[in-house]
Amino acid sequence: MSADVVTGGGTRGAGKEKDPAPAAGRTLTVLETLVSHDDGLTLTELSKLTDIPLASCASIVYTLERRGYASRRVVGRSHFWRATLALYGLAVRLTRNVDLATVAQSEMQQLADDLGMPVHIGVLNGPSVVYVAKAAATGIIQFDTYPGKLSPFNLTALGRAIVAQYQPAELDDLLHLMADGRGPRAKGASKQDFLGVLEVVRADGYAVEYEEEEANVACVAAPFFGADGRVAGAVGVTAFAKDLASVRQQRVVGQRLIELASAISVKLGYSGSRARRD
Repeated sequence: MSADVVTGGGTRGAGKEKDPAPAAGRTLTVLETLVSHDDGLTLTELSKLTDIPLASCASIVYTLERRGYASRRVVGRSHFWRATLALYGLAVRLTRNVDLATVAQSEMQQLADDLGMPVHIGVLNGPSVVYVAKAAATGIIQFDTYPGKLSPFNLTALGRAIVAQYQPAELDDLLHLMADGRGPRAKGASKQDFLGVLEVVRADGYAVEYEEEEANVACVAAPFFGADGRVAGAVGVTAFAKDLASVRQQRVVGQRLIELASAISVKLGYSGSRARRD
C-alpha cells in the first residue's frame, strides 16, 4: 500500500511523482523543510524528515549556507540548521515585479465609474512618474493619460504622493531635478515650497495637484506600499479642475484613493498600518 507523507513542505513515499531534475527537487525539499522548523534541524533530523541521504543533505545545506539561504547554530557538538531571511529578500523583489497593470484593475475601474474620473497607477523612474495602468471613465471626453506616459514627479499628484514617503537623503537626490509647470497656478521649481507641499501630503495621506502642470486639469493621488514597507507607487485620478475645486471635493476623492491604495498595498504583501487624517 503506497502513501504520500508530507514532511515540512517536502513529499516522500512510493506515490510521489519524480522531479524532472532530482538534484533541484532535493534542494527545494530541504529548503522547504528548514523553513517549516523555526528551531532548526540537525543533519540527521533533516535526512530523516526528507528521506534524503545524510551526505546529500550535508552538501545541500552547506551550499545554502554559502549562498546565504541557511545558517547554523552550534550547541555543543550539534549543529542546528535553519533557513534565513534571504528568502524574504527574494520575495520582496518578486513582489516589485508584480504586474501593477492588473493587480487592482477591477477596483480601479469601480472607482473610475463611481467618480466619473479616470484612475491611474504610477511609479517613479528617476525624476519622472511613469503611468503603468489606467481605468478609463465613461464619457466622450478622455484625458491624454495612458500607460507609458511620463510626467515630472513634482508636477503630478502621483509623484508627490510617492516622494512624500521618501527619506530625506533619497529626496535630496530628486529636488534639483524638479521641472517648471506650464499651468496658470505653477509656482516654479522652488525646493522650499515643494517641501512644504510634501508636509501637507504626509498629513493628509493624499496629494493634490491643481492646474500646475497644465491649465484646467487637476489630480489627486495616494501612495501604496510593498512587502518591504517601502512606497511602491501611487494611485490617483485626473479630472477637470472645476470638479476638484473645493477642499471638500479633494478630501472625498482623497479618502476613496486612500482606501484603494490600502487594498493595493495588501495585494503587494504590505502588512503595516498608516495613520491618516479623516
